[in-house]
Amino acid sequence: MSIQSLNDNELVQLYMEGNEDSLAILLHRHKGRIFSSIIVILKDRALSEDIFQDTFLKVIHTLKRGQYSEEGKFLPWVLRIARNLIIDHFRRAKRMPPVPVYVNEDGEEMDVFSTIAGDQNEKSHEESSLLKKNIRELVNELPADQREVVLMRTYYDMSFKEIAEFTNVSINTALGRMRYGLINLKKMIEERNVEVSL
Repeated sequence: MSIQSLNDNELVQLYMEGNEDSLAILLHRHKGRIFSSIIVILKDRALSEDIFQDTFLKVIHTLKRGQYSEEGKFLPWVLRIARNLIIDHFRRAKRMPPVPVYVNEDGEEMDVFSTIAGDQNEKSHEESSLLKKNIRELVNELPADQREVVLMRTYYDMSFKEIAEFTNVSINTALGRMRYGLINLKKMIEERNVEVSL
């Protein structure tokens, strides 16, 4: 039986036993899916290539240390590493658009702040900046799966189809996480008396 016909898990085991060729096969097998998942968010080829390389460096280090424990789930594991590196990049770059948006149940683009706070038209620029800072801090406190979808949709401008593909869930699950994320944001705003209607 040729090494090419082995499944991902068998190739991972071979690599951990010292067979360097097995990693090259895994890389060749999945690079298209992984790279397209990265570039769809970053929309920058050079940066996507850097993140792709960093992803595989992390994969190599983890496998070399014998710390891989995702039996049979190699691709989702690699995509999760890539996703975390992308989120780290955005966090370092502090790239947050001024007004996050999402699509409501009627398919209309809505901004998170108007959904949560009502009409923002009367706010001064300073008040609006304070509100956005407060909301960003609250977003960071959401459960990981909700935070991820809220960030990807509102800050990285990904469609729910892209989010579903990237996080390996159905579109309905991605929509549900977004909905619960917004519900939780509203709840935190009310509980903490965050100033949203100055």
